[in-house]
Parts: sequence; C-alpha cells; structure tokens
Amino acid sequence: MAKLPIQFRLNGSDRATFVDPASNLLDTLRRGLGDFGPKYGCGQGTCGVCTVLVDGEPQLACLTLAVSCEGRQIETTSGMADGPNLHPLQDAFMDHFAAQCGFCTPGMLTAARALLAKNPQPSREEVVEAISGNICRCTGYEPIIAAILAAANAPGARRA
Repeated sequence: MAKLPIQFRLNGSDRATFVDPASNLLDTLRRGLGDFGPKYGCGQGTCGVCTVLVDGEPQLACLTLAVSCEGRQIETTSGMADGPNLHPLQDAFMDHFAAQCGFCTPGMLTAARALLAKNPQPSREEVVEAISGNICRCTGYEPIIAAILAAANAPGARRA
C-alpha cells in the first residue's frame, strides 16, 4: 500500500510526513514524529490517555486516522509549556498531586485544556464531565478535579 503525504501544524510548527492510509494519529505522532506526549493505552478509544486536540477539540488519537488531519492543527501536552514556563494546568497538577503514576496525565491535561479554552470558569460538574472519557487508576479523580478548578482561577489560566 502506498504511503500518503500529509501536512498539519503540530504544537504550532508545520509538519509533513508520509503515512499509510490506515495509520492512526497516535502512531504517526509517537513513531513518525517523536511526540511522546499522548500515550498508548487501550488502542480502542476507551481509556483517554491518547487524547489530543484537533482544531481545539479533544480527539482520541488512537481512533483518528492520520490522513484525516491534513491541514489541521494538532496540539499535544508536548506543546503546553512556554519554554521553561509550565502551563497553569501543569502547575496545578503538580501543586495538587494530580499526577501519581502519570499515565493518564496527558489525556487529563488535554481534556482540561479544551474545557478551559471554552469555559474559563467551569463548575465542578463541568470538570467531571470534561474528563469523563479519561480513566485514572491512581488518584480517585479528586486531586485532578481540584487541580483543574485551581488552574481555572490561576493567573494566565485563559492561555489555551
């Protein structure tokens, strides 16, 4: 099967690569482009650890065909920090011990980032709904929810 060329913006940088028509975005990011922010979990779209933003919307990279991302903007946790300055969500996750084993953290951060970009002052219920597609086996979710709510009130939190 012939590989297809695709171009998109990844964390603000133009990227081009060749992909198999059936390749998913997760494999393209991790194996093809070396962006290890999104994790491989279930491979079936049920755990949320591969969540990325495609044109600002949370998408499961394991279920998204890479070719469908032609000309689109892809954001991963690898692009959240501004140089040495962490994103307010990243700071809040550290301050609230929201990342224990850290496996779910990229998906949680990405889902939270999408929520705060649309709703800078979410309620607890809105936070719970926004992260409902992400499974965490360590924290019991309370530190994650607290971190997201704290980030919503942090200086610079509106920086999507």
